[in-house]
Amino acid sequence: MSFTAWDRGRGVRQLRVVQPNGFPQSGNAAFVLGSDDPGYYEQIVRGDFVQVYRSVDLTAVNFVRARFRLRGPSADPPAGLIWIASITIDLVDETTITVPTARTRDLVDLVAHVSKLTGDHLVGFKLELSE
Repeated sequence: MSFTAWDRGRGVRQLRVVQPNGFPQSGNAAFVLGSDDPGYYEQIVRGDFVQVYRSVDLTAVNFVRARFRLRGPSADPPAGLIWIASITIDLVDETTITVPTARTRDLVDLVAHVSKLTGDHLVGFKLELSE
């Protein structure tokens, strides 16, 4: 089995990673899309992405809001490309923001309107290299 930039260090520097400094403030683990090692680089191209999602009953829900701390990659993306973070509903981007390079940002304003949806849907978060 060959590994990619998105799954090479599961549980160590990717996905659910226990943080020695107690980040995030509400617990002792972070969900890492990419790598949490400073100076760790991989070759990536336009359209590469990683996402996490789960099934959620959206009956009687008006909005899905993401509240988290987001730190962009330490290196600039290839020329002409940007990092995009998205809330996804059923694997479709609903709300997107540009992720600044090498900057940490607390997000409390990323919201998707879901009042017309009922029943179980896949609600997720995605990080993608885009134009």
